[in-house]
Amino acid sequence: MKNYRIRICPSNKSILVQEGTTLLEALRMSGEKPDAPCGGRGTCGKCQVTVLAEGFRKVCRACQTVVDQDMTVELPEKGNRAQILSEGRRQKVEVLPGLDFMEGEQPESGRWCLMSFDIGTTTIAGYLMDGITGEELARDSCLNSQIQFGADVISRAVMAVEEGTERLTASVRSDINGLAASLAQKGGILPEDVALVSVVGNSCMHHLFLGITPKGLLKIPYMPEVTEGLRIPAADCRIKVNSKAELLMLPNIAGFVGADTAACMLWAGFDRIGSMTLLLDIGTNGEMVLGNKDRAVSCSTAAGPAFEGARIECGMRGKEGAIDHVFMEDGHLSYTVIGGGRPEGICGSGLLDAAAFLMKSGFLLPSGRMQKKEKLNTPESVIYKDRIREIGKRQAFVLAEEGETADGRPVYISQKDIRELQLGKGAIASGISLLCRELGIQVQEIEQVMIAGAFGNYMDPRSACEVGMIPSCLLDKIISVGNAAGEGARIAVLNREEYERSKRMAASVEFLELASDSLFQKIFIQNLDFPEQGGKKNCQSF
Repeated sequence: MKNYRIRICPSNKSILVQEGTTLLEALRMSGEKPDAPCGGRGTCGKCQVTVLAEGFRKVCRACQTVVDQDMTVELPEKGNRAQILSEGRRQKVEVLPGLDFMEGEQPESGRWCLMSFDIGTTTIAGYLMDGITGEELARDSCLNSQIQFGADVISRAVMAVEEGTERLTASVRSDINGLAASLAQKGGILPEDVALVSVVGNSCMHHLFLGITPKGLLKIPYMPEVTEGLRIPAADCRIKVNSKAELLMLPNIAGFVGADTAACMLWAGFDRIGSMTLLLDIGTNGEMVLGNKDRAVSCSTAAGPAFEGARIECGMRGKEGAIDHVFMEDGHLSYTVIGGGRPEGICGSGLLDAAAFLMKSGFLLPSGRMQKKEKLNTPESVIYKDRIREIGKRQAFVLAEEGETADGRPVYISQKDIRELQLGKGAIASGISLLCRELGIQVQEIEQVMIAGAFGNYMDPRSACEVGMIPSCLLDKIISVGNAAGEGARIAVLNREEYERSKRMAASVEFLELASDSLFQKIFIQNLDFPEQGGKKNCQSF
């Protein structure tokens, strides 16, 4: 079999690959981190590259293009950094990290330091703290480079089971080490000065970081291979800090309710809360806990990657160029763009706002189907009915015309995008309903709603209620708490008693497996529809 040379621009890398290799795999082999939310199945169209070879130049999907000659591959500009949430509501905690194992040794900086990491499906946040005062010395973040293998945890879990965990594990550990080096540089220390590290993530990210197969997450009863908290040598995971440093892994709760949820509960002090509280972390999964100090129940819903901009035709992550909010202002349809420039696409919070606008304006039927032009009769729909067009054989609503955008292509919301949003919002709404049923309470009895995570931080709660993702009667009870998982990881590494407390909470919280709940499918189907009259009818209890 022949080998062909692939030259990659703008990095100017060169690699030899066997005939028949896909360009996506060639890019991965070269060390590039191509965007491939669908994992290379050819369904998302986000891995487009420009190929130059003898006699032609064309734009194509890397996952569907096979190497059959020498060629040059031009990658799209990566653009600006994603808008990654690392801020969270800071909780005061006594500094008691438990560094007894380092007694008698003195680091070059004169102080031992601590690091914590929150591994999300899409992004990773890292923090550096002084081991004596607890002062934050630096923070940094990056995209999780496992995205090149698929946007969602199921894609990655399947890959890990079929091909082994090695590439996925090496990918995330490389990200962690890159952040560790960056944090050390920003904080004016050496990596060797770090004596203790904590890591949180959902059950799949937890397993892939440790190099453990997530096979249990793919079959009933969907249980992690490891649930207990771990304290192991950091060197076991090849983390480039002090050679004697230890690694704290917070406990998984069950199923896809992982160590990140345990960290959120630690931050919130769930074992001391008296009021009925819903803690909701919305991302590619929707993990949630409902209850208080007396009893708490958790579950996870497969929200899908729509809220991260994946599987959306003009979707993108929350970074410069993304439409992040859509609204009516002085009678005109308006939007804001991260960074203030021309739009390139739309991120999850913008998608949510757009759907709420389309629903309220009569463009969308409760079923989610776009209304026919001739039947549009609200003032907004009459004004903007010419925005309804057929794009790629699908009905679509154009948010930004060709002349308004950065690349001269319209930014729009298609009928397919609405369906993706319905799946995500329906899953979250169903989880909330079933948790209420499990606790024997009415939705209205929830006293506070804590929304954690990046999407929850940037979304408009009103839009979430209007489309039926969160019951509308809870609107005034919603507070955004930022990266609570990251804050929980920080608390755990600062205080060994708090780390032990996280293990007790994880062991005591009950778990509701929605996949085996006989009512889930029925309630999920009901929640796919958009609520009528602006969301006034979506506070039913079951």
